[in-house]
Amino acid sequence: MSKTKIEWVDRVINPTTGCTKISEGCQNCYAEKMAKRLQNIMPKYKNGFKLTMHDIQNTMKNVVKRKKPTSYFVNSMSDLFHKDVPLHYIRQVFAVMQKVPQHQFLILTKRAERLKELAPQLKFSPNIWMGVSVELAKYYNRIDCLLETPAHIKFLSLEPLLGPLPDLPLEGIDWVIVGGESGQNYRQVQLEWIRMIRNQCVGELVPFFFKQFGGNKGPCGCHDAKGCCLLDGKIWKQYPSI
Repeated sequence: MSKTKIEWVDRVINPTTGCTKISEGCQNCYAEKMAKRLQNIMPKYKNGFKLTMHDIQNTMKNVVKRKKPTSYFVNSMSDLFHKDVPLHYIRQVFAVMQKVPQHQFLILTKRAERLKELAPQLKFSPNIWMGVSVELAKYYNRIDCLLETPAHIKFLSLEPLLGPLPDLPLEGIDWVIVGGESGQNYRQVQLEWIRMIRNQCVGELVPFFFKQFGGNKGPCGCHDAKGCCLLDGKIWKQYPSI
């Protein structure tokens, strides 16, 4: 459990680390770069970016002890619905999250088909938020899979945004997060792509969170952390109602 620079949560927790790439959004994976940097520093990352399942009770013990309501991004360094993570392990992670209803747990996956397959066998308590990543319009099927789950809060992470997303299927979606790609070799986001998503969210009354334009000058792509998140002169940091 650790604090994070990810603006839409308080902390991150990683029952598993490591992953494999499955789509264009994975090309410049920040988690892969970070895991390799940590490989010789932290025992947890001794396997680098190879998928590794850690002891759940040990990994999440501080989460259970923490009384202050906190939002957690679950598996910022991996994907809980990776094909090599067994159902019984995922169930154990869910069981811990259910024990601490004062916290909110946000899970994000690109493996939406496996999410859809396993969702009937998982208990989505109200504090477990489920999201899918969609970087290009050809992955709208991930949204369809998400909508078939019983998660109480369903959200989209449109980051890194790599193309226009017209006619987003927003019915049943509770929150949308948008961001351009950051870091070395970033792919440039277009302002009109972001505006298009914002306008759709406003029209459908879906909370819209604009994270960053991206770039190579840090997490926000500019030196002014406030200005880099401005969209047409406004900061959009909306959250779903719970």
